[in-house]
Amino acid sequence: MAGLADLSVPLQDYLREIYKLQAGSERVRTTALAQRMGVKPPSATAMVKKLAARGLVDHRPYYGVRLTRRGERLALEALRHHRLLELYLARTLELGLDAVHAEADRLEHALSETLEEQIDRVLGSPTEDPHGDPIPDPTLRIVHAKERLLTELQPGERATVRRVPDRDDEVLRYLAELTLLPGQEVEVVRTEPLGGPVTLRAAGRPVAISQQLAAEIGVSS
Repeated sequence: MAGLADLSVPLQDYLREIYKLQAGSERVRTTALAQRMGVKPPSATAMVKKLAARGLVDHRPYYGVRLTRRGERLALEALRHHRLLELYLARTLELGLDAVHAEADRLEHALSETLEEQIDRVLGSPTEDPHGDPIPDPTLRIVHAKERLLTELQPGERATVRRVPDRDDEVLRYLAELTLLPGQEVEVVRTEPLGGPVTLRAAGRPVAISQQLAAEIGVSS
């Protein structure tokens, strides 16, 4: 049975992103996948067909794609490599959150199982990466912490940031400037109507972000 190392780097990346996208829906549209991968829909469809030929996804034209059980295990393995490396780079080398995603992307495909185990041991078997996303354990079991979206809070409510989006370096630098990172306590001041900005209090000062960005930030009370 083919393992993660038997797949090309692009196929590994597609498995990982399909897993992340399908968390919120039954099937992933190839248009959404193409947008996530930064390619045209025909290119994404071609990669999906390659994964389907290997039995790693169930692809139904016009209905989208979903990982098979084997595809999900390989996706979780890729996700474990990526998120362990992100945490290692952030904690050990003190790289900023805006840098660790791209660096982990480059390194994860060369990570051996032996080195993965050593990194896991050095980090103390962590359960979350620096962005607040869950890290699959050695058995590839993944536990998603209970959280609410920042947009679900009402004015006057306080919460602690648990998770921030990890795909856009510019967004992460912006959130760092606003001190809206995992572990930061925030209070919703007001939410403007008609899709207007959300005003928060973080680190003792008011900050405003779009509702679209607020909807990508997970918090816990």
